[in-house]
Amino acid sequence: MRQALVVRGGWEGHAPVQATDLFIPFLEAAGYAVRIESTPEVYADERMPEVDLIVQCYTMGTASREAVAGLRAAIAAGTGMMGWHGGIADSFRASSDYLHLIGGQFATHPSKAPEDLHGDETDNFLPYRVDLVPERSDHPVVAGLESFELTTEQYWVLTDGLCDVLATTTHPAPAWHPWHREVTCPSVWTRQWGEGRICVVTPGHSIDVLEHPTVRTLIERGMTWASR
Repeated sequence: MRQALVVRGGWEGHAPVQATDLFIPFLEAAGYAVRIESTPEVYADERMPEVDLIVQCYTMGTASREAVAGLRAAIAAGTGMMGWHGGIADSFRASSDYLHLIGGQFATHPSKAPEDLHGDETDNFLPYRVDLVPERSDHPVVAGLESFELTTEQYWVLTDGLCDVLATTTHPAPAWHPWHREVTCPSVWTRQWGEGRICVVTPGHSIDVLEHPTVRTLIERGMTWASR
């Protein structure tokens, strides 16, 4: 059987257990033996070469230098990695080596107008569009899908040119924010790292977003594509 490693934990606001539980049946039905761990220190384990796919949902937190080195080595040797939202794009902020591996880091999720703020997480729930990149429409992760709209956190991410961008989102420039023009960021991207593949989907703040048909399809396809 192929081996999948689910690493979940970190900030509880992203419901890492419930979120990953949504996708474990998909992995099992696809023929994976699923192992679940609650710490990134598993990446330093000598058994990492046996892993075909890592599914990570671990927002913020810390990982030791040895763990990050083990993760980078495993992916370079052919292990795939998939994650969504802060569980992959806002993990281990203190590790530049992790950021280099993933190729994108959460910077912010812009808020509503000041008069619409209530002091809770909904202050950052905005209606926005995820636009598939036409030139990448034949990629297995997005083939046959269409651009779609969500009302949730819209991730502004900092990325580099090694990312193969499959979908983008455009942040407006309302008067209450200090930037002066619209900013388009990657929303879904893939990345080749040695012999391994990485797939990142930035929507996924809450269970209802993960259950959105297109978001769920992107994640399930991303796992399939990234796997060894």
